[in-house]
Amino acid sequence: MKPILVLLAAATVMPDLAQLKQMSARFAPVKLKYEESGLSSGDRAALPKLVEAAKVLNPIFMDQLWSGDRALYEKLQKDTSALGKERLHYFWLNKGPWSDLDGHAAFIPGVPERKPLGANFYPEDMKREEFEVWAKTLPPAARAQAEGFFTVIRRNAAKQLTAVPYSKAYAADLQKAARLLREAAALTGNPSLKTYLTLRADAFLSNDYYASDVAWMDLDAPLDITIGPYETYNDELFGYKAGFEAYITIRDDRETDRLKTFASRLQEVENNLPVDARYRNPKLGAATPIRVVNEVYAAGDGAHGVRTAAFNLPNDERVVHEKGSKRVMLKNIQEAKFQSNLTPIAARVLAKPAQDDLSFEYFFMHILAHELSHGIGPHQIQVGGRDTTPRQEMKELYSAIEEAKADVTGLFMLQYLFDHGLAHSPAAERQLYTTFLASAFRSLRFGLTDAHGRGMALQFNYLADKGAFVANSDGTFAVDFAKVKGAVRDLTHDLLTLEAQGDYAGARRMLDTLGVVRPAIARALDGLKSIPTDIDPAHEQ
Repeated sequence: MKPILVLLAAATVMPDLAQLKQMSARFAPVKLKYEESGLSSGDRAALPKLVEAAKVLNPIFMDQLWSGDRALYEKLQKDTSALGKERLHYFWLNKGPWSDLDGHAAFIPGVPERKPLGANFYPEDMKREEFEVWAKTLPPAARAQAEGFFTVIRRNAAKQLTAVPYSKAYAADLQKAARLLREAAALTGNPSLKTYLTLRADAFLSNDYYASDVAWMDLDAPLDITIGPYETYNDELFGYKAGFEAYITIRDDRETDRLKTFASRLQEVENNLPVDARYRNPKLGAATPIRVVNEVYAAGDGAHGVRTAAFNLPNDERVVHEKGSKRVMLKNIQEAKFQSNLTPIAARVLAKPAQDDLSFEYFFMHILAHELSHGIGPHQIQVGGRDTTPRQEMKELYSAIEEAKADVTGLFMLQYLFDHGLAHSPAAERQLYTTFLASAFRSLRFGLTDAHGRGMALQFNYLADKGAFVANSDGTFAVDFAKVKGAVRDLTHDLLTLEAQGDYAGARRMLDTLGVVRPAIARALDGLKSIPTDIDPAHEQ
């Protein structure tokens, strides 16, 4: 059978039934478990309403991905042939006709060969330069809207670009979701959840998300809900526009309490980042909550392709500056990934003695440190005398650089805490770096069009060039523990400095040079093809 990537590269050849089954098999079916017994009667009554509200975001996200997405989904649902059913299955895994694991190549005929770089946030015929020239002509407030998270760009009757707020572009669906959130708010007895759901319902209709983002930061409830437009990964033109997503989860109080010590030391880590002192934040946002949760249901941008194991939100720099950001750890998702994906990968890419150091504890802890690291380092910067942000300066490169920065700064953070009293031992260091090495291959399998995958390629090659990661003659890989800590520190410095300086050209050079799959990695990835790349959660209702 021809490799899937080769098949998808040919515009006239679409995968057949057997090949689609092979593509779907890269997502291991898993059953997510969670415990409702600790919920109040009001929260149990609110839970189905929240799941229903989350489901409303699926078609909104599909509209954001491509203008023809929703109509194609309806057409596929009517095709009862075996091929039609398999196309529908893989479409739903990707929430569209392009395969996330194959460079966003089409697997259904009659659609563009690749997902549009701007998704459906911009007119399909719009070039980057046209938007940039237009945006510069706008008054400051209008330009902020055009470049902001919560507008789509359309052409008016005169074919000129114009910004349309999400509240208008997706009015019917958002009104339905707002109604369901208000109904759930009326059922719960938790004041902070009631406030958040009410304000988020208001935001769906007003397009002003600030107050509800602040309320989300203050949310302290057994039902931990995240719903709305957040991540910008699908805007590959500029990285400006936020996709709608939802995570309906139940808090794990025991694990949440265990991790509180991290938040208490975040400023200490910030103060010791390996970067010029002028780039450090002397006063992080007051709130740095960490929540460990189990997922009940995910939707929209949170439920396509590779599934999210944790997230750090909000992305609004105003809220981050004033309140900090919240880190949410999806424990049952992480457990499923560790068991279904990482453990069999480690058995092939690590030498046998090193396999004993594979650790769910440090897989989990590094994901936490990664999410914490999104909240430290440069966020409000100056470039040429202008107040700006790394996201605005790095545009479409920001996501890959930021994911790499969070990964490696997370390693730096854990090493710093090891060195200052947190479970420091040679065994802990071995487990951390060995688990990270194995997990690098898990991320690399997401592909270079994925921000996490491209960011990991950058890290892997940098650390290999420093001698911290070593390729063995038998095709396995090892950590050089004498070199890895220094290499991690150097890479942390380089990425933080790029962001602090808003250095688009430097980011481009780094990604072009290091954000690639070199031959030794390619050979190792070839040996992992029979292992599922990610998971396909079946939610227990």
